Amino acid sequence: MKQSLNEISAGNGAVLSDIQALRKRARQNIEEGAVTKGYAADREAVIRMLNEALATELVCVLRYKRHYFMAKGIHSDPVKAEFLAHAGEEMSHADRLAKRIVELGGEPNFSPDGLSARSHAEYVEGDTLNSMIKENLIAERIAIDGDEDLVGDT
Repeated sequence: MKQSLNEISAGNGAVLSDIQALRKRARQNIEEGAVTKGYAADREAVIRMLNEALATELVCVLRYKRHYFMAKGIHSDPVKAEFLAHAGEEMSHADRLAKRIVELGGEPNFSPDGLSARSHAEYVEGDTLNSMIKENLIAERIAIDGDEDLVGDT
């Protein structure tokens, strides 16, 4: 049997008995953006961590683009295509991070000054196809570990 919203507990023991009040609360201060009174995180710390993740993504974009242009050899064409695709994916991640930073009332830091210092991943050029692939795999591991740190234990 389906329960109505009036019968479902809100999780803190309160019952959602007034749907109209719930709807009214949701509409209040909507123009102020994503941060509501119930937002419990340290917004400045979250923005700082998101900007570090943004720097990491931007460094990865630059590394993948360099590798795309510098890869050479008989087996380089399919690898170059992968480098280019990954550069696009990393840029998409960077765009999403920048958007979220703005939603939280912060400013995305795209400044090249200190970019590599803010990034968790390194910008390693690589001089062979093998070393380029290896450096990108290392950077992906760093990004994954960094993302897990951002999310925390769930």
